[in-house]
Amino acid sequence: MPLTSKHLFALALVALSLSGCASRREASTANLGDDDEFCQGKGVAVGSPDYVACRKDRDVQRQNAQGRTDRAQRNLGEYMLNNPSRP
Repeated sequence: MPLTSKHLFALALVALSLSGCASRREASTANLGDDDEFCQGKGVAVGSPDYVACRKDRDVQRQNAQGRTDRAQRNLGEYMLNNPSRP
């Protein structure tokens, strides 16, 4: 069975969608940057209670961002399942 332009287009579309799923997790936490650099930039000494609190706050921010990303992906999947488009 020879590959037609429709097959190639469908294959390219599947490849793009899979690559988006693979990089989704890295993109959501990339905007937070380096925690150590951030906390030291605020003038907090490494090992102090303020430094530990700053790092914990950054962990919470990262977890919240990841949770929002996961929820958005799950909502999109559910929407696509519940609202199929038929050509």
